[in-house]
Amino acid sequence: MSFSFSRTAALLSLLLITTAGFLAQGLSATSADSIQQDLVTGHAQDALNRITSVLSQNPQDAVALELRCRVLLQERQWSAAVSSCQAAVAKAPQSSEAHYWLGRAYGEEAQRAPRITAFLLARKLDAEFQQAVALDPSNLAAYEALGQFDLQAPAIAGGGLGKARAIVNKLRPLSPAAAHALAAGIAESEKNYSLAEQEWKAEIATSQDPAEAWMDLAGFYHRRGDIDAMVRAVETGVAIDKQHTIARVDAAHLLIQTGRNLPEAAQWLREYLASSHKSEDAPAFAIHTQLAALLNRMGQTAEAQEQMAMAESLAPGYKPRS
Repeated sequence: MSFSFSRTAALLSLLLITTAGFLAQGLSATSADSIQQDLVTGHAQDALNRITSVLSQNPQDAVALELRCRVLLQERQWSAAVSSCQAAVAKAPQSSEAHYWLGRAYGEEAQRAPRITAFLLARKLDAEFQQAVALDPSNLAAYEALGQFDLQAPAIAGGGLGKARAIVNKLRPLSPAAAHALAAGIAESEKNYSLAEQEWKAEIATSQDPAEAWMDLAGFYHRRGDIDAMVRAVETGVAIDKQHTIARVDAAHLLIQTGRNLPEAAQWLREYLASSHKSEDAPAFAIHTQLAALLNRMGQTAEAQEQMAMAESLAPGYKPRS
């Protein structure tokens, strides 16, 4: 059983947490800002060091526990991430964010668990996302994640297309683009590919981040086997991605998967790494690792070794194959 969540969900969730929220639960403004910056830029070891310092003074700090969970998710340390998010929820049971991140952690474990265990974890993650939106009906990231779960999980595990359609209606006032994206996924699941394409294009038209929405359309073309259309969509999205955001990472991944324009894919990853607009969902150490693999594939072994060294310096605990 496999679950995936919106690529923008983590970044959106990060933006929902204000410095005031950190202060209310124990972290100082300085610590909050520093850890947020480390989390977004992918300085995992620096973030963990700061979090450890906070927890040594206050082991009950729920926000620090949640942030540790998020760093561990970046490092693909799934069990440790679940434990940390469980502790965060125990300390702050009214925190929508803590429940959302625990649901994310359960989802990652479910992807790698045996069938029966995955079923049990699916039930748990559904409950966490449900609790997250109950506590904060404006938590867009949690609604997106719940919609993706309902889209992909069978009814016996708590999902189903009927539930996903209900989430589309919940999303419309929060984010028309997110509502169109989920509606596209539902149409695609029902093999109504014409409607799915219309909905993906509607996401682009209503999105505050059209470059990333173009990557969603490109992914649809990839799944349909229309690689030429995929490449056109990728190039269109990259052309409007003036800040070199995660859209470039998604574009590179699609080219790598199809073996198209690999030097261009490598350049897009380099541009993302040089950007000041990174995402929690694409930490620098993970992109250094992916770029190293691509460079090795292209025979550029010296630069590949340099990229791996940079990844290891940022996140020595990263487990790329887990």
